[in-house]
Amino acid sequence: MSDLRDVVSWQRGLGALLLVAAILLAAVSLSGLHESFAALGNVQAGILASLIAGLFTPVGALPILLLRRISQRLEDSLMGFGAGVMLAATAYSLMLPGFEEALMLSGSQWLALAIVCAGMTLGGVTILAIERLLPHEHFALGKQSGADALQIRRIWLFVLAITIHNFPEGVAVGVGYGTGDVSAGLALTLGIGIQNLPEGLIVALGLIAIGYSRGMALLAALISGLVEPVGGIVGALAVNLASALLPVGLAFAAGAMLFVISHEVIPESHRKGHESFATAGVLLGFMLMFVFTQVL
Repeated sequence: MSDLRDVVSWQRGLGALLLVAAILLAAVSLSGLHESFAALGNVQAGILASLIAGLFTPVGALPILLLRRISQRLEDSLMGFGAGVMLAATAYSLMLPGFEEALMLSGSQWLALAIVCAGMTLGGVTILAIERLLPHEHFALGKQSGADALQIRRIWLFVLAITIHNFPEGVAVGVGYGTGDVSAGLALTLGIGIQNLPEGLIVALGLIAIGYSRGMALLAALISGLVEPVGGIVGALAVNLASALLPVGLAFAAGAMLFVISHEVIPESHRKGHESFATAGVLLGFMLMFVFTQVL
């Protein structure tokens, strides 16, 4: 029994270590791309960055090549971590730049605030409408065995939920490069990419738990991540065609992301009795993203 506990502990530690290594590698890689992104136009940079952020989802699923499950506590901690990263990205890379752009266009602080709040409201309402219209499953599924048709359906609805949430993230990255601030854009790309890592892992583990192959699980993670460049194209082209849409677009993306964080990610990370670990993850993710916004 002790040997079994040692193996499980080793697998959990390995999964966490692989995710940490992926985060550090991504940070180093993106920081070296500053000049390359600066040489691109805003639209091209936004689309490319959204593709990179989306590809973090299958990267996050790679630990399934070495392990078949992680503890619920680690899963909740990773979800909290992703929520913290998204919160900081929303504040520092979307809301504040959106307010600054609105202030430059309007010349009025109160009008700029109204523009940002209106855009955020529109973003939140849009995601709420999508949530109501498209059938999907929330994050917390638990580890299944002996899967039946209902369990399989729930897993694929869960994959659809991740896909729904990745679209506004892609829009956020595409819009984020509309300001021409490459450093802020890279920080946003990295932040959204990092929070895609645990999503990819959870998607893949859920599919493996009901009997799908590792290859199929990785493919599902890839497909769910590739919706981000679609959102990136929409966001980048929208703000490029009408520069006045830039502050609204940034605020829209902020509202959409805040809705997802509050409505889905944080509540699901608190449902299994590991609230303290999930909250610690939020704090760590927020602080890490804050650091990235200052150094990139």
